[in-house]
Amino acid sequence: MNARRKFLTQVSALTAGAALSSSFGNNAFAILKNKPSDQINVGAIGIKGMGWADLRATLKMPGVKLTALCDVDKNVLDQRMGELEKLNIDARKVKTFGDHRKMLEMKNLDAVIIGTPDHWHCLQMAEACQAGKDVYVEKPVGNSIEECRIMTAAQKKYGRVVQAGQWQRSQQHFQDAMDFIATGKLGNIRTVKTWCYAGKQDIAPPADSPVPAGVDYERWLGPAPMRPFNRNRFHYSFRWFWDYAGGLMTDWGVHLLDYALLGMKADLPKTISAAGGNFGDASSPMETPDTLCALYEFEKFNLIWEHAIGVSKGLFNKHHGIAFIGNNGTLELDREGWEVIEEGGSQNKVAMERQKSVDDGLDKHTENFVNVIRSRKMEELKCPIDAASHVATVCQMGNIALRSGNKLYWDKATHKFSDAAVNAKYFAAPYHNGYVLPKV
Repeated sequence: MNARRKFLTQVSALTAGAALSSSFGNNAFAILKNKPSDQINVGAIGIKGMGWADLRATLKMPGVKLTALCDVDKNVLDQRMGELEKLNIDARKVKTFGDHRKMLEMKNLDAVIIGTPDHWHCLQMAEACQAGKDVYVEKPVGNSIEECRIMTAAQKKYGRVVQAGQWQRSQQHFQDAMDFIATGKLGNIRTVKTWCYAGKQDIAPPADSPVPAGVDYERWLGPAPMRPFNRNRFHYSFRWFWDYAGGLMTDWGVHLLDYALLGMKADLPKTISAAGGNFGDASSPMETPDTLCALYEFEKFNLIWEHAIGVSKGLFNKHHGIAFIGNNGTLELDREGWEVIEEGGSQNKVAMERQKSVDDGLDKHTENFVNVIRSRKMEELKCPIDAASHVATVCQMGNIALRSGNKLYWDKATHKFSDAAVNAKYFAAPYHNGYVLPKV
């Protein structure tokens, strides 16, 4: 059994933290084993950004009905309710909530979309599965390696359909690129490079301020440490602070490192090292690095992640991409398509190949989610929670290598780092304000 299979099969035995806090009755968490009706009632938790985009894509499917919306920011909630008419939805038939736990009590709710900040994903997914709901959860799925394990274990225990929002897995040209790599025409691939150059981000250093009217800030913080309100830590820019997320590494890394691992059929690395910091703008309050290079050592190849904020063009003059560098040629892959660049002087010629993206990955990804809700054929999910947890773990490894300042060694036997001090400090995300990690 290889390392990844061991990693996935042992997560069901995980017991971390205290039990889920429960505001539901004992019968409310009954697992729905039967195939749902043709109509699927959906709700969404966190609807400011991708949660709203995911919901709108899901509602394009026949037989999907919006039943509930939940957000801790009433301003966002009111805005979205006002937009329902444009979607031909009767707002009077849609219930609204500020607390997702109340929404999960709805008996006529079949599935939920989770678009909240990263530090909420584990709790909300586990509680939704326990409540008998199928789940579409935004990436990255966990905000720590331990959360990734818990989320995989929760899906296995409660038997729900859980799709992660890595919608590139539903784009045909990404799959075709993987098929080309599998032909071996590139020759021996010794290095895979992944990168994201994010351009300028709007994150000036404002002072703390009163909580905006209509915002339940304590609910927004949830298990994160209590801090004064600061708009830099709210809505989109939360991802630049360790309390809530892992910066560009986890934001884009789960998309790009995912296909690097798929193309190489790779499990978890042997060693991880990283270097970086906030080099682009010394005045920025951002905690996560604006510049980072992480090196992952596998048995027969090296994997490199590189990112920069404040710069728009990276390798191959591309904002983002994956480059499989072989003896005969290099395959460069991104959201726009892929191409093969022949290695000059190679005795084993590889024909130039090109393919442009022609499909909408998000629409196809949510369609896949709905189809599997109906069929209950979990093996047909494009991005099941175990796959999403695997790549999120690899991203967390890169961040932990940077934050610890150490070269890390992964222990296949214990499924942890060999450095006990690093495990104690970084393996789990600490929970605050009375919240506890789910026990599954």
